[in-house]
Amino acid sequence: MAGNYRVDTLAVPETLNLLHDLLDRVRTDHPDVERTDLMLFETAVIEIANNVVEHGRPPGTVHYSFTLDVEPDKLRGLLSEGGEALPELRFVMPGHDSEEGRGLALAKMALDDLEYERVGDHNEWRMTRVRR
Repeated sequence: MAGNYRVDTLAVPETLNLLHDLLDRVRTDHPDVERTDLMLFETAVIEIANNVVEHGRPPGTVHYSFTLDVEPDKLRGLLSEGGEALPELRFVMPGHDSEEGRGLALAKMALDDLEYERVGDHNEWRMTRVRR
């Protein structure tokens, strides 16, 4: 069974709960999706959304939308946010003594595909996890 889910909100810490709620609905609506697939997908979504909340400029005014398509063979997400253009991104895990910079590397490891692109006046994060 396929499904489509969406959240539109401001990038502030409280709204991360909306993403968790959306993924809980997916768990309920799609018991056939492996728990590990959904857990790793959720990790990636939350890491990326948290970066938007934490680094979006100007703080508290950046809007984002997240859509999730549950397909028979994959989970596909798109997070679109109106923050500033980002510098070249590195999806590399920092050294063990670093206190930050792990979010994008974790997201990349949790997904089969993660792409970032600046489109017009917003950033797009495309996420895919093949269902096992």
